[in-house]
Amino acid sequence: MKKATGGDLLEILKARFHSQPHLHKDMPWEKIEERIAHNPKALKALQNMEGSDGEPDVIGFDEARNEYLFCDCSAESPAARRSACYDQKALESRKENKPKCSAMERAKEMGIELLSEGQYRDLQKLAPFDLKTSSWVKTPDSIRKLGGALFCDRRYDHVFTYHNGADSYFASRGFRGILRV
Repeated sequence: MKKATGGDLLEILKARFHSQPHLHKDMPWEKIEERIAHNPKALKALQNMEGSDGEPDVIGFDEARNEYLFCDCSAESPAARRSACYDQKALESRKENKPKCSAMERAKEMGIELLSEGQYRDLQKLAPFDLKTSSWVKTPDSIRKLGGALFCDRRYDHVFTYHNGADSYFASRGFRGILRV
């Protein structure tokens, strides 16, 4: 995992923020930086996102909750988070060829949440992502109870939602996270 100090991380985030204005129209970097600069929990989560190839950037502001939304904005599902099954239950159920981790547990360790299907679709309105890879998304309990899990990608200029067994994993499937600050 790549490691940047707090100051280095803020410079990386600032440069990315200014290079991708289409992701966050009319948002002032100074207010965002102020919000995260003295928030060790947010800085750690952002470091985890950056260090696992997520390229986090601001994608919105939730007015009702007064929170900025950071999301993994790497073109493809973050490379260091691929080959994971959906959750810990799925990981434990595999008898052989277990992946190293599960998406839900890894996200929790990182201090972020998996995107919901709706959040994933909203992200895709900002720019095309996952043209060659796919990303696990939060799965409704009714599907998970039956052993399934959902993932999304973008093909043919359309966002698709699919299903797999939650214990499946692929070299091209990872997960994207969201952080509220």
